[in-house]
Amino acid sequence: MISISARRMLPAKRRCAKGYPMYGLSSSGNLDVQLVMMQALIKLLEKTLSSKGVDSDLSELFGSSSSSKTSGSSANSSFESIIQKASQKYGVDADLVKAVIQNESNFDASAISSAGAMGLMQLMPATAESLGVENPLDPAENIEGGVKLLRELLNQFGGNLSNTLAAYNAGPGAVTQYDGVPPYQETQTYVKRVLSTYGKG
Repeated sequence: MISISARRMLPAKRRCAKGYPMYGLSSSGNLDVQLVMMQALIKLLEKTLSSKGVDSDLSELFGSSSSSKTSGSSANSSFESIIQKASQKYGVDADLVKAVIQNESNFDASAISSAGAMGLMQLMPATAESLGVENPLDPAENIEGGVKLLRELLNQFGGNLSNTLAAYNAGPGAVTQYDGVPPYQETQTYVKRVLSTYGKG
């Protein structure tokens, strides 16, 4: 019998991983101990299961975040060496690159926007081509192209971060036209968010 408090913790439709039984919480015993045991079981299952679909179900069921779903430190660590290599090559702060990626794609290498921007640094097809990027969905190529673009924009706007980021979002023509961050809500919000992530906002 599942207690009322425990019943609230489980979704209406309970699911279990194929081949693994669903363990309910009994009405007796210490709930905290049972939760610890359940969390240990989740970790064990997540280590042994390779199917993303099953992993996703476990996260939904127990409120546990899958390592493949997380962003921030765990996500950018997957691309750390690529970011460092490109940053050193073009003389761009690696933390700035990470801040751009965080706000552009949330470290999703397969991201494609409604406008057609692709990959980690959301390169438009024409921009990617001009930067020599053949496959924008390839993390190494995408980051190489994105960092190269940041370097070009930093040079064009004298190292001004706000103008550089505005140009990355809206294009250098718009920044030149308005002699600074253009009066576009999306671009202004974008610049603030990236600078905040970078720690300069």
